[in-house]
Amino acid sequence: MQLSAPATTSSPTRGGNVVLRKAAAYLALSKPRVIELLLVTTAPVMVLAAKGALDWAFLGCLIVTLIGGTLSAASANAFNCYVDRDIDAVMERTRKRPLVTGELTPREALAFAWVTGIASIAILWFLTTPLAAILSLVAILFYVLVYTLVLKRRTPQNIVWGGAAGCMPVLIGWAAVTGSLDWAPVILFGIVFLWTPPHYWPLSMRYREDYAAVHVPMLGVVRGEAQVGLQIVLYAWATVACSLLLIPVAPMGVLYTALAAVSGVWFLVESHRLYSGAIRDADARPMRVFHASITYLTLVFLGVGLDPLLYLPLPF
Repeated sequence: MQLSAPATTSSPTRGGNVVLRKAAAYLALSKPRVIELLLVTTAPVMVLAAKGALDWAFLGCLIVTLIGGTLSAASANAFNCYVDRDIDAVMERTRKRPLVTGELTPREALAFAWVTGIASIAILWFLTTPLAAILSLVAILFYVLVYTLVLKRRTPQNIVWGGAAGCMPVLIGWAAVTGSLDWAPVILFGIVFLWTPPHYWPLSMRYREDYAAVHVPMLGVVRGEAQVGLQIVLYAWATVACSLLLIPVAPMGVLYTALAAVSGVWFLVESHRLYSGAIRDADARPMRVFHASITYLTLVFLGVGLDPLLYLPLPF
């Protein structure tokens, strides 16, 4: 199925507007809101890996890694938009994407994906560490080949395993600073991995008709609200438990512990509220959990970044 909207046109006398629109289209192709969330997890991990030593060398490494990570995510997202342009044209949520509106051609999108991907790997390899570059390549390949091409249209567990690509920034950030991996970044990877389903499944509930129309078997399509709500609760509990594992391993102090615990309780309350509404056939309000999950992850990683700077050891 290959569907698309008619290409948009612009006046040839307004070249500046054409350039701006094209730039905006490439920006939209990269999914900046997704990239923003990925960067939120990268920078704090780098501070933790550096043990709070924020010298000029670290600052340079941070800037380069964020640039490389941004390009890596932009590449993966552009490949995703290229592959999914047929279903994006049908889904209400994605009908304004640049490959659907005609602001960009498939060839332009594919060229952008390749250029940003190669640039990401080169920047990370030569300006940080080879391990960070390899992890960037793995993230792009996994998101495109495993999630987009294999899992997304075949199994309701797509977002569970496909979400592993979104966990890679924590490993990339750690590897950029240290050139190696340790148990702390593995636990941080686990936090994002377990967080992804209860973050995304509420979205699949909200846009159930969209996914059903294009035969994408998101959990919200193939299961009832009560079953999806239960899975959200279980993964939310697992996420919060994993976040607490970081305390003895890193080790983390009072600030991280407080943020992880308080925001974790809030995340759990919102997840249980959704499940309660689903089993009572009431208004489940899934987007409330979706937005709560974003705030939760932001607070947890804020704690990851600030705790090494203001380290106050736990009294036990």
